[in-house]
Amino acid sequence: MLNWIKWLLAGTLILLLAIGAALYFTLTLSLPTLDGNSHTFHVENNTSLQRDALGQAVIHADDLADAAYALGFAHAQDRFFQMDLQRRSASGGLSQWVGKRALELDKRVSFHQFEQRALVVFNNLPERQKDLLVRYAHGVNDALDEFTTPPFEYLAAGVDIQQWRPTDSILVIYSMYLDLQGSQIDIDMARQALVETFGEDIYRFITQPSHHQAALDGSEIPPSTQPVPPYPEYLNAKVDGALQHLAKLANSTYNGTELPDIGSNNWAVTGKLTQTGAGLLANDMHLGLRVPIIWYRAQLNYQEAGEDIQVTGVSLPGLPGIVVGTNNHIAWGFTNANLDNVDWVELDENTPTQTYIQKIALPDSEYTHTIEVSKFGPVKAINGKRYALNWVAHHPFAANLSIVNFGGAKHVKDAIAIGKTIAIPTQNMVVVDAQGSAAWLPAGAVMQRDKASFTAISEQDVVPAEKAKRLPVVSNPSSERIWTANARVISASDIPRLGDGGYALGARGKQIRDRLFEKDSFTENDFYAIQLDNHAAFLTPWHDLLLGLLTLQNVEFKPDIAYLNTWGECACADSVGYTLVKHFRREVVQTLFGGILGTLDQQGINSRTLLRGIEPAVWQLIYSQPESWLPDNTESYDELLVDAYRRAKHKLLDKYSPVDADMDLLRWGNVNTLTVEHPFAANIPVVGKYLNMAKVDGFGDTYMPAVQAPTFGASERFFVSPGHLDNAILTLPGGQSGHPLSNYFTQGFNDYATHAATPLLPGEIEHTRLFYKKENE
Repeated sequence: MLNWIKWLLAGTLILLLAIGAALYFTLTLSLPTLDGNSHTFHVENNTSLQRDALGQAVIHADDLADAAYALGFAHAQDRFFQMDLQRRSASGGLSQWVGKRALELDKRVSFHQFEQRALVVFNNLPERQKDLLVRYAHGVNDALDEFTTPPFEYLAAGVDIQQWRPTDSILVIYSMYLDLQGSQIDIDMARQALVETFGEDIYRFITQPSHHQAALDGSEIPPSTQPVPPYPEYLNAKVDGALQHLAKLANSTYNGTELPDIGSNNWAVTGKLTQTGAGLLANDMHLGLRVPIIWYRAQLNYQEAGEDIQVTGVSLPGLPGIVVGTNNHIAWGFTNANLDNVDWVELDENTPTQTYIQKIALPDSEYTHTIEVSKFGPVKAINGKRYALNWVAHHPFAANLSIVNFGGAKHVKDAIAIGKTIAIPTQNMVVVDAQGSAAWLPAGAVMQRDKASFTAISEQDVVPAEKAKRLPVVSNPSSERIWTANARVISASDIPRLGDGGYALGARGKQIRDRLFEKDSFTENDFYAIQLDNHAAFLTPWHDLLLGLLTLQNVEFKPDIAYLNTWGECACADSVGYTLVKHFRREVVQTLFGGILGTLDQQGINSRTLLRGIEPAVWQLIYSQPESWLPDNTESYDELLVDAYRRAKHKLLDKYSPVDADMDLLRWGNVNTLTVEHPFAANIPVVGKYLNMAKVDGFGDTYMPAVQAPTFGASERFFVSPGHLDNAILTLPGGQSGHPLSNYFTQGFNDYATHAATPLLPGEIEHTRLFYKKENE
């Protein structure tokens, strides 16, 4: 019997080893071929694709079209899964991979009909840009044809690889619209629901301006002077046709938190504040962090009009060209501008609409649903009314490839001219040049209008859709400094025309601005230090409030007070006090506004979009302490605030130390651990964890330059001065390749985790692929 068990165990072990060996062998078959020669009809002249020790793609071609082919080839070799994910996320095709759990997301995305719109955009592009997309697609598909085994994601999902079409690159641009500015759709509707449900006074109270402002011209929107309105005891009679009692919901029933500040930091100084006399630029785009990472390091070397051009930076797999980078004459970067590019149009009762049938593929079937469309856009019903969405992304001028023209720019003024032509989600574009100039402008697709909308508009107020031509520019300001961080940087006088598409609060931008005025000379490393600034200026008033409250009840909160006294005034890994303050603030906000915002959620509204600007209303309540806003069975604001802290603390302990209630485990590095994971990792037993990057103690938070959440943060750290690229830095939160057996799978992540400076320029070349023009036989 014992021998039989031994043989069974040995056989099981051998079987497992055999399965592991077979799996490993299968994965090696899907590794791309990085060296060698090939012939293709899709380049006009010999072209090379090289890779350095980081896996950075270094391309040499006679022209940009051939370079686009080679970049498409590189993207497909290293990141085709990511490219496929991007096009599916914009076309409503994720359910085919992961089944019904993605169905609601696909239904929301298919509302925009981006698949059809991509063809319209492509047909309206200049011939040169069409050719770039066609060449790029050929490069992608030639690389796919070389796979003997598809990437492991396709084996795991049981999905076949589909060839890349030129219009798929337009879908990738649309995926960035959804990622970067999809919340703008929600915030306009949330404002509309707020004013309709609770009236103008509550709307003005919750959306009042903050003192956290850092416009480039120093202009400020004056603070509200209106008193706190009474707490709304009843819903508006227009909602559901009857008065309904609104309970002052207790804290625990509403768990909404602020949306992440999708968009980023960038700032610059002119040559008057550098030792070299050249401008200096910093850019860190804040996005979701996953495996593989969103950006792909690349250098394109090609000729244009008889001139050698070299562009180095980050590309987006799925698109030809460099998104953020430098050509050694200029350098440019982007952050989300959050100008108003959305109108919800309230339809008249007799306005005609059409119904379209949309089919969503599932792994073994398909799901059919309908979309209602008016002449103003797709239609959504809220509280018995129909609203049509007029969004900039729905128009033919929403996307193009004009960003590739930065390669030929010599000066800031050239870049400004190009910036006015590009069509991407509207961005704060900051650019510097080797001569020392620096400038800002809103670049991308901005809708032309004389008056922005903050809530729904009538059909009579709709204006013909066209791209705006009259936009502000700030060039070489007298301060010699430029900064943006998703908050308002336009002049207050431009707000009526350019609007508010969901600006960040402004605390982060204000902190960056203040850091820039602390010195009169900067280097790349000085800029890196600003990017890593995790000083908790925004939460300091909350810390002082909490410490004062707990000191009055010293016996119960003696350990808590000790943590608060040593909080370090930073989002530092070892700070327990920071964790306590942050979650105290969150609980207070949820307690005071949970009833109102939860009511909006019940109407199908995304109330979280309103939390981004809630800060001034919260403090007005704390200072004025109106009795009507106290929750039921609460006698004072001190009681409300202390109870909110107790709940916040207990929730934290329940999550991070449910047995021992050890407050040391609430240190910020543990609560905010950086967790960069592959989307399939959790579904692959035993070995799935090896698809993820190593976990790292959290550093930074939201309302500060060093933005970081567990799965969100700086998707690149870029510091560059044109003409001095040997000192330039480009640090990324992961490797070039999405293949777990590639040498380039994790290369670069350690620099990101340890805040080291990865050089921008390529290093020693390790691999070379040559593409020769194939002659017709």
